[in-house]
Amino acid sequence: MIGWTLGRYFFIRYVQITFYFLLGIFALSLLLDFTENASKLANLPDYTVWAALGLSAMRVPFIMQQMIPFVALFSAMATLISLNRKYELVVARSVGVSAWQFLLPACFGAFLFGLATIFILNPFAAYGFAKADEIASTWKTGKVTDVSALRDPWLRQKTDEGETIIGAKGILDQGATLADATFIQFDEKKNIKVRYDARTAQLMDGHWELTDVTRFARGEEPQKMASLQIETQLRPEYVEEKLATPDTIPFTQLRHKIEVARSFGYSANAFDMQYQSLLALPALLMAMTLIAATVSLKFVRFGQSGAMILGGVIAGFMLYVVSVLVKAFGNAGFVPPFVAAWVPVIIATFLGVSFLLHKEDG
Repeated sequence: MIGWTLGRYFFIRYVQITFYFLLGIFALSLLLDFTENASKLANLPDYTVWAALGLSAMRVPFIMQQMIPFVALFSAMATLISLNRKYELVVARSVGVSAWQFLLPACFGAFLFGLATIFILNPFAAYGFAKADEIASTWKTGKVTDVSALRDPWLRQKTDEGETIIGAKGILDQGATLADATFIQFDEKKNIKVRYDARTAQLMDGHWELTDVTRFARGEEPQKMASLQIETQLRPEYVEEKLATPDTIPFTQLRHKIEVARSFGYSANAFDMQYQSLLALPALLMAMTLIAATVSLKFVRFGQSGAMILGGVIAGFMLYVVSVLVKAFGNAGFVPPFVAAWVPVIIATFLGVSFLLHKEDG
């Protein structure tokens, strides 16, 4: 069994290299997002350089969360390659330390890295992403255009007043508030009866609260109103399940959101998929570490082969792509979210272990 001193040394090396990667990604993400904000928002009246920098800083945790699997892959590769180049793994092997033993600190570090992502980074990412969207929407003052193409911003409701189609250009407060909302009411013959354009529409108990409203009706002049209430039977849980981005909900709240949505008969597949994906993240990072080990453990006197390193990067990238692809099936309900989140991780882990068994133990 690997000694405490040697294991702690390998673990600290892994943590240090991971920290350097995270620091680099933070700086790069902040720079790129700030540049994008400057090009999109610079003409808005409330825009300032420091405000845009703060907006980018709030988005950075979300961007970093998406990059975590690659950070784990590259950190493990860099750690093992650096130990190889300094002959430290060679010396460890010479005193009877097996590959499995000196991989244990890296795998343990990846597991802790995954837990830190779930319980520390994810809440900041969810809050910051939602808050940044809210601030950007207020800056645009009626010119919100950032609705994701992956979400359907249209809802349909039926009340005593007839059928109403609800659309929006922006979604805030996890779906409870719509920015640049449009309400189109139909008569019994399915003809458009009246249309309301509102700067914001907030879902209250039994009604929508519209502010800064313009009313359009056939044969009438547009009418301005400060506020308007429109009856609704839509539940907040339904609107949230339909419109809210799971990424804006912290991990600690997802389980409750899923239970509440299902208690009203809604599928909550997107929320469940996000929950299972985060739950599987520590195992995914450990699988990435094993993939890195398959191309980094072999000692080469003059450095690792570029083709071998590229192979490890491609293998990790393929695992990530497969995970994202299966996640899309889980969101759509074609595959149970639990299966969609865990099967790629389990398969990758078995492949990594099998390859290392063949390579190290014959």
